[in-house]
Amino acid sequence: MVSEPLQTPAVSAWWCRLSRSATLGVVLASTVPQFVWSQSPAQQGPPLTLRALLDSVRTSYPAIQATASRVRAAQGMRTTAGAFGNPVVGYDTDQTPFPGGRALVGMSRQTFLTAMVPLESFYQRGPRVARANAEIRAAEADVMAVRQQVGLDASAAYYRLAIAQIEVETTDDLVGWLDSVVVYNRPRVREGVTSEADLIRSTIERDRVSAEGAMQQAELLRARAALRAFVPNVNGATTVVVDDLPFRHPASSSGDVMSDAALQASAQTRGEVRAATERVTASSAAISAERSMIVRQLGARFGAMLSMGQTAMIAGVSMPLPIFDRNRGELQRANAERDVAQFELATQQRTANADVRGAYAAALLLTDRVNVLTQRDSSNLLRRAEESRRIALGAYREGAVPLLQVIDAARSWADSRRTYYRTVFEQQQSILMLLVAQGQDLFTSLRAVTPTGDSN
Repeated sequence: MVSEPLQTPAVSAWWCRLSRSATLGVVLASTVPQFVWSQSPAQQGPPLTLRALLDSVRTSYPAIQATASRVRAAQGMRTTAGAFGNPVVGYDTDQTPFPGGRALVGMSRQTFLTAMVPLESFYQRGPRVARANAEIRAAEADVMAVRQQVGLDASAAYYRLAIAQIEVETTDDLVGWLDSVVVYNRPRVREGVTSEADLIRSTIERDRVSAEGAMQQAELLRARAALRAFVPNVNGATTVVVDDLPFRHPASSSGDVMSDAALQASAQTRGEVRAATERVTASSAAISAERSMIVRQLGARFGAMLSMGQTAMIAGVSMPLPIFDRNRGELQRANAERDVAQFELATQQRTANADVRGAYAAALLLTDRVNVLTQRDSSNLLRRAEESRRIALGAYREGAVPLLQVIDAARSWADSRRTYYRTVFEQQQSILMLLVAQGQDLFTSLRAVTPTGDSN
């Protein structure tokens, strides 16, 4: 028995009799390992787990599919960059009379067959291919970054609905509990045993909590609609089922706290940092490609000339004279784009380092706090809050405490239950954020951090 807020000599004297009477309190479950908001079977859809949500997002969310299409687009650019130029075949005749004209005297017809092979693709191909390969790797890193962000957004919507369910469930329970107090006081007021002020005060409190419940129901509808953006094909009202055990933290499971150097190293594997790094590589290759464009339209020509029944070889090289540098502006642009890519990389690295430090510390703090809250003994927060409420109601019915103390115990129970689940859900979200900050794939690493080896 733990009831510190209500422990008075009068209550202690009455406790032995209260514990033997089943009619002195309303007993509720003190711990709920998993919950699903209660609805009628016709309204309630299949319960949704976090693993099922992330699997649905990974396979069918449009933003992820769009980034995968960008990878295919980058692969198409790579094919174009590696292609060689097509030869140009020419056919010419010389010293030939006009159609219908007289034959030329003293002049023999000459025929030229030539093939022009462009040479610029041979020395421009390397930088272009290097740039295209870097763009492919950047697009693949963008896929990972978008997947991670969408996964976090989906999990945030998931926990928002979970908290809304807890709010509604707690308020419904509290309204029923307060209504039992109103029902208990109404005949006692008629009999003159209890003052009418207690009946009015308990009725006001019940109606106030009912009004809060209406707002919480509205938030529940909004949260359910937000989650349906990630799982649009679910029939019925979407409900979520969440484990109330904390996720594993790397430091809490191994006992070793990661150093700053290790945290920074893990942050460099994030999709945003990898994409920014590859874009620096692509911009450097673009500079090389623009430099190779100074000499354009370089080609080698080979062919044959037919004249007076004899065949002669034709060979030559054509190259423009780079007197005027027409590519100077493009080279300047490429250098500026490389500078932009380097600054963006530095920004992403700073952001990643800050994120991983903050996520690591926050997850460690919340894990320590939740481990205390979720102890399965008499010190459990929910068990103590329920015990306090039960004692207060029993003592009030015996006349040992005033009604305000009963209402305070009821509010304390409701606040404790909300705080308990908010803290647990916040700890689980902090572990998900830590996985993303460290560059681990949220979709494949979830199983490793859940307490049962599975995601709910």
